[in-house]
Amino acid sequence: MRRIAPLPVIAGVCVSARLFGANLTPETIQAWDDYVKCAQSDMQQRLTPTARFLWIDQNPELLRKARAGEIVVAPVAHPEPHRIQNGLIHDWIGVAFLPDAGASAVMNLLRDYPKYKDFYKPYVIDSKTIALGTSEDRFSIIMRNQAVVLKTSIDGDYKSRTFQAGPHRWYTYSESTRLQEIEDFGTPQQHLVPEGKGGLLWRLFSISRFEERDGGVYIEVEAIALSRDIPFSLRWMIDPVVRRVSRSSLLTSLKQTGDAVREQSVVAHRSSQVSAR
Repeated sequence: MRRIAPLPVIAGVCVSARLFGANLTPETIQAWDDYVKCAQSDMQQRLTPTARFLWIDQNPELLRKARAGEIVVAPVAHPEPHRIQNGLIHDWIGVAFLPDAGASAVMNLLRDYPKYKDFYKPYVIDSKTIALGTSEDRFSIIMRNQAVVLKTSIDGDYKSRTFQAGPHRWYTYSESTRLQEIEDFGTPQQHLVPEGKGGLLWRLFSISRFEERDGGVYIEVEAIALSRDIPFSLRWMIDPVVRRVSRSSLLTSLKQTGDAVREQSVVAHRSSQVSAR
């Protein structure tokens, strides 16, 4: 059972894959699958009548900060990262409040996958829709690996499912279906690393919750990542950097989402004024 932190794009590992070998093993995959199932079970518990839908409602002080415009980010599991056999699970949650926004506008923006490379630059290099459906979306993203010095990026395919939990509440499960590191990105020597063979990042999963209230929309994202383990001799140096990258990645992502929503609102307002003339 996961222990939720007492009062939420993603952890990266800042070591070159060339420094030490590591492959994704069946035991690591099983531990990851069990962790994700537990996170989904936690989400389902939030749908019960006596539970709080948003994590941030558990702490009035953090809720006040979010309502005032601060992006709140915290680790979910303790210790962070959570160590499993041959791997690390990074689990962070972040919350942003977007005043004067509607949930439908926010969620439509988040389904505009080709524009991710504009909304989330410079970390998203390219993005495109694979398929849009009533029950499931599929899309692809190439992300810059901001945590390493080498010229590497992550090429991935994803699927996303959205559910309505009430008149003003929605939640989404998003997960990677393929992640491959691109070594020497942007050079004539760039190439894909075989999936699960070396590389830095192996799996991504997120749970996003949206609630329209208080004159705006709360966006709450729990971002979970599976990465290769860090050698014991390097943990004293690398662990603090991993935590810092995990926190800053989620904070930046939520900030850029808010910026994109506000920009879209301004454009829509200007268009309506032009049409009214």
